[in-house]
Amino acid sequence: MQGTVLWGWIGPLLVALFGGLLRFIRLGEPRAVVFDETYYMKDAYSLITRGVERTMLGDADNPIADQRILAGNLDIFKHCPQPADCAAFVAHPPLGKWMIGLGEWLFGMDPFGWRFAAALAGTLSILIMARVARRMTRSTLLGCLGGLLLSLDGLHLVLSRTALLDIFLMFWVLAGFACVVADRDWARGRLAERLATGRLSELGPRLGLRPWRLAAGLCLGAACAVKWSGIFFLIAFAVLSLVWDMGARRAVGLREPYRGAFSYDLPGAFASMVLVPAATFMASWTGWFVTDGGWGRNWERATSSGPIFFVVDSVRSWLKYQLEVLGYHSNLHEYHPYMSEPWSWPLLIRPVSFHYPPDLPPSACGADKCSQAVLGVGTPALWYAAALALVGLIAWYVATRDWRAGATLLAFGAGWLPWFYYAIADDRTMYLFYMIPVVPFMVLALVLVSGLALGRRDAPAGRRSAGAAAVGALALIVLINFGWLYPVLAAETITQAEWWARMLMRSWVTTAPK
Repeated sequence: MQGTVLWGWIGPLLVALFGGLLRFIRLGEPRAVVFDETYYMKDAYSLITRGVERTMLGDADNPIADQRILAGNLDIFKHCPQPADCAAFVAHPPLGKWMIGLGEWLFGMDPFGWRFAAALAGTLSILIMARVARRMTRSTLLGCLGGLLLSLDGLHLVLSRTALLDIFLMFWVLAGFACVVADRDWARGRLAERLATGRLSELGPRLGLRPWRLAAGLCLGAACAVKWSGIFFLIAFAVLSLVWDMGARRAVGLREPYRGAFSYDLPGAFASMVLVPAATFMASWTGWFVTDGGWGRNWERATSSGPIFFVVDSVRSWLKYQLEVLGYHSNLHEYHPYMSEPWSWPLLIRPVSFHYPPDLPPSACGADKCSQAVLGVGTPALWYAAALALVGLIAWYVATRDWRAGATLLAFGAGWLPWFYYAIADDRTMYLFYMIPVVPFMVLALVLVSGLALGRRDAPAGRRSAGAAAVGALALIVLINFGWLYPVLAAETITQAEWWARMLMRSWVTTAPK
């Protein structure tokens, strides 16, 4: 038993180390401001130096500030008579930018520094993936398979090597899910202990403080504090946790399982999955509350009439700001050459070109034309296999009501289906990388189906061998596919012919390079 527990950590740690090497090696390449890094890495620097986001030199895309930063000159803030005159309107909560800022504080304001936190979050998510898959399957082998597949996803790799917010959203969502699953096991164990102690009422026992559900609330609150879209996962996982409580009380034979869950479990669930996330979200705005330079802060008015007025007026100004952000997202309809519709995301029809410099000299690759690309695209072999696995999970859940299939499908739906509303009702500008929070659940679907393919431990040897061969072949195909795409995921300099060979669909390119 002790050896099993030990390998349950050693295996996932080794897989995370492998994924970490892929993410940290050459992390500072390309030495350029990639895609929307121009916003987030400067907002992060402003947060760690000013406490709030401030306006930079240059136009909307801040090219002057970009050039100064890459040249090592950090005199990038506009000089304003009053702090409020330099306040920058930002459309996302601060936590993800604080995390980016941590890397800048540790390693400096350069590409490695502003990408460090993303690479760390991506690496840790591989470890969490392996551990939660192991917990759900009770198999270290399948847990390591989950971590390995996540480490080999192209979109996960690219976002782990780019200072955007989405990898942090994915990290906190996955961590929250892992905590909810751990709470399920903890609660069932505690329920069995309480029932074994003696006769209880029809409603069953109180379970007391539930540390894993509290941790889930913190993680999911952090997800919302990175991007508002974390709210979809928070709602889904909160409902899922309560449904599991009902199922646990019913499974042990209590006469009033639903009343027991609502009477004893719901109050704690409300505290952990509503109040704690709300407090976490508010705490991420501390810099805005305690400084005078934030957007819409109205510092002079807030400090004019005592502490009670300060609190009331600050909250009022903050709520007004949140409504402005909501209005911004509701009216985001600008055309972008790499925008796409959510129905097309699982098929990888329209990825996002993060980086493609047009002026590489022939000497860079030894050919007439050279390319250096960062293409935000998933590993096709993984994504297409996952799409089939998700369909299989639907059939499995309908036939067996297996909780693992249901939880995986719910998590995938919470991250994908809401975008259809924005596509149909709002015609919002959207991108493929909005799928990154559900990539772990696509991997988890593959892991669960792989477990079915392997069969039970007492299955006939021939069945186990055939299943192992199929699962091994899948992992090998994903590895080969990832290795083939790696040069255009990690900004390696290759010939243009080699770059073209890796553009598996014409829709992956806006126009043919000249």
